[in-house]
Amino acid sequence: MNFLYPGFLLALLAIAIPIAIHLFNFRKFKKVYFSNVAFLKEAKEQNSSREKLKHLLILLSRILAVVFLVFAFARPYIPSGARVTPGQRNVVTVYIDNSYSMESVNKEGSLLDEAKRKAKEIVRAYGLNDQFQLLSNDFEGRHQRLVNREEFIRLLDELKISATSRSLQQVINRQQADLAPNRNQLTYFLSDFQKSFVGTKPLQLHKALQYHFVKLNANELPNIAVDSVWSLSPVHQPGQAEQLVVQLRNYGEEEATGLPLKLSINGQQKAISNVAVAAGQSLKDTLRFSGLKAGWQKAVLSIKDFPLTFDDELNFSFQVKEQMKVLELKGDLSENFISSLYGADPYFKLSVMQEANIRYSEFGEYSLIVLTGLKEPSSGLAQQLKTYVQNGGSLVVFPDLEAGSNIYTAFLNAMTLPAVKELNAGAAVTSTIDLKNPMFKEVFGEIPKNMDLPVVNRYFSYQDQSRSAKQDILQLPLNKSLFAAYGLGAGKVYLSAVSLNLKDSNLPKHPTFLPLMYKAAFASAREQPLYYTTGNSDLLESQRITLLKNQSLKLVSEGYEVIPELRQTADKTLLYVADQVKKAGFYSLMKGDSTLAVIAFNDNRTESDMHYADEDELKSLFGKQQASVFNSKKDANSLNILAQNNSTELWKLCLILGIVFLAIEILLIRFFNHKKTIPLS
Repeated sequence: MNFLYPGFLLALLAIAIPIAIHLFNFRKFKKVYFSNVAFLKEAKEQNSSREKLKHLLILLSRILAVVFLVFAFARPYIPSGARVTPGQRNVVTVYIDNSYSMESVNKEGSLLDEAKRKAKEIVRAYGLNDQFQLLSNDFEGRHQRLVNREEFIRLLDELKISATSRSLQQVINRQQADLAPNRNQLTYFLSDFQKSFVGTKPLQLHKALQYHFVKLNANELPNIAVDSVWSLSPVHQPGQAEQLVVQLRNYGEEEATGLPLKLSINGQQKAISNVAVAAGQSLKDTLRFSGLKAGWQKAVLSIKDFPLTFDDELNFSFQVKEQMKVLELKGDLSENFISSLYGADPYFKLSVMQEANIRYSEFGEYSLIVLTGLKEPSSGLAQQLKTYVQNGGSLVVFPDLEAGSNIYTAFLNAMTLPAVKELNAGAAVTSTIDLKNPMFKEVFGEIPKNMDLPVVNRYFSYQDQSRSAKQDILQLPLNKSLFAAYGLGAGKVYLSAVSLNLKDSNLPKHPTFLPLMYKAAFASAREQPLYYTTGNSDLLESQRITLLKNQSLKLVSEGYEVIPELRQTADKTLLYVADQVKKAGFYSLMKGDSTLAVIAFNDNRTESDMHYADEDELKSLFGKQQASVFNSKKDANSLNILAQNNSTELWKLCLILGIVFLAIEILLIRFFNHKKTIPLS
């Protein structure tokens, strides 16, 4: 048992004084007693033993009464083993998990309501001078400050379910950021402790803090979520057929059958399906639709699944463009194959720049750039094209074989592409096609037995490079490349070994040329992501946006506005939204009154998994670090005792015992062997 230091000194002093006084009175009594020994001889024989016992009991009762009363003011306590210094101010942080999973219901109501009640019980167990801090998944600035009990309860009552999802280690790190000396810092975590929230890695705790994890018990519920979606269509064209793949996941223990799945675009139903998802499994389903008009599309995939509904919808957006812009950098003015190819399709808008009049600043406006027969490609052009490709553009290079290997070697090396080894001329050679390459996907209904292949008369052979990003699409004998793709940053370069001159090969008139160039153009379409995740996606990407001095961008959704921080790159505009986007839905990227893009946000799907970590799994993540785990149902009494400054205080017991011994002293004086006193002479 320990004491507060000043109270302990008072206790010693208070014990010594009554003992000294009582001994003094007892000696005086003895002196009088022995001076009248003759007179009291007979009385002594009868009463001495009883009187001694009475005085000793009174003395003992009085001493014990004073001792326990002084101990009560000294506030003795039994340490609980935790790192708490009585006398120092307590700073109590209470984390309330306000994620979607806390909407689950048990006998106490929703888990969030139960967490609020437990939090109030905890803070009310502490003193008026203690300070408190509320922490939630929102990581709000107003929750960072220390407040008194009344302010804490007010903030607690305002707390609502949030779409933001955190990990347990993130919450611990956030709380550790506010450490300060000379105070007792205690932390309570009230959560259902989903496995996705807890994680599997060992938790890193701070030695100066006391951690108490209070597990709230939720009823296990089946849940099916619209997990993700992606498009199989390389580009989105007005009126063309579209294909989407949607993935559903069943987090429950039973199979879900007859589940309706619906796709709506701009408020109109476009596709519907009926699916069955096995227990604990995922299912992919393909939806087909058409009839889209040019512009931004707001699409929603939805199911009907009760009682958990926050993950029953998935928002995504994409743009249907009227045209795709293609640029030809032309060195051979007599060549018209590219103009004939893309000019025949109204979807492609072809622009031509001659070699002597290339405008580098316009490169970012085009999805695909095609180089045809440049006589003297410069290093400056190479650097501009390299930047363009690294930022997501696509480039096709048809060299001029008459220009010579040295000129093209310098040009290609500047773009980190293989150098020209030599110019090969002689007997015609037949190429081979990699029909498994994505460039030829859905081109051939079936593989022909005697396929007509391109024939080459003259070509550049390139030095071998051990590049994992290289893909041979058309090959020549001895593993030499005829047409190959090279990954470069976020884009691709398609390098041909022949020119578009029919003297060099029949490739420009071969049936494979059209799908080859179309797929290169479609693969170059730089689409924004179909959707982002609230709380996780802080950085958004857009095609480069030019702003005047006083112009700004904003994200607008149903009266809610977000002003992002901007950063410009060569071909992109990066938008930093931090944690400003908290609600799922569609946000319009506005420049003044003009809508530049529509961006979709969805809630984090980690909340969909309603499996929870038990007490043993939580304790295993602490290792040898000191932390306490409580079950809100089984350990309610233990939790209340713990909240009492994290130690067992004995002052109430001492006060009661002091009063008891005072009562005993009074009873002894009043009733113990009460007889008429014999006067002394």
